Amino acid sequence: MNSHLERGSVLPIQELPCRIVLPRGFRTSAYPMGTELGEKRILMSFSFGRRNPPGDESLMPSARALARARSRNRNPILGGFGCPIIVEGRRDLETLRALGFDGPIELVNRGWSQSRLIAHLHDQYGRKNPFDGGASVMLMMDWDRTGKRLHERLRVRMRSLDMSIDDSTRRVLMRSMAMKGSTVEGLKTHVNELNPLIDTVDPPPSRFF
Repeated sequence: MNSHLERGSVLPIQELPCRIVLPRGFRTSAYPMGTELGEKRILMSFSFGRRNPPGDESLMPSARALARARSRNRNPILGGFGCPIIVEGRRDLETLRALGFDGPIELVNRGWSQSRLIAHLHDQYGRKNPFDGGASVMLMMDWDRTGKRLHERLRVRMRSLDMSIDDSTRRVLMRSMAMKGSTVEGLKTHVNELNPLIDTVDPPPSRFF
């Protein structure tokens, strides 16, 4: 076998000359050995002899949390659970799209009353996610003063309707991004650093097809 491997090489997994650590949540059963998909289409990105770029370590907690959220948000056809993310405004939506989120994203600031918004979310997404039985929505308000107040109001009203809510990503961002900003929109500054890290935990579906 050729000992020289280029970045982006695709090899049968048995021939890879290194120990492989698969991302958390990666299901090898979905890519069984003995099939073309299992043996020939597992895309591995190699960067031998390179150090991680500066800032990777400090952003990793945020990247892991965003990767988990992105995976749940993904369309079920592509292996996700279609769990919607609730953000404040359009710029927050654009930031998440830039981070590879391609599932449903709902805006709080759309000219509706809060009562109408809550009723819409309840009618559209129910109390629990139908695919994994987990939270029906993910709340991702900003973690500044305004965002905290809005988050608490929405959380209380949704739970009064027995809606299961996931705000774990926001809690991680509050801690790990506190020195870098206090808004979802502010993550856009770090997109180029975050995306490769997120992809190591939650590889985009296109890598396997």
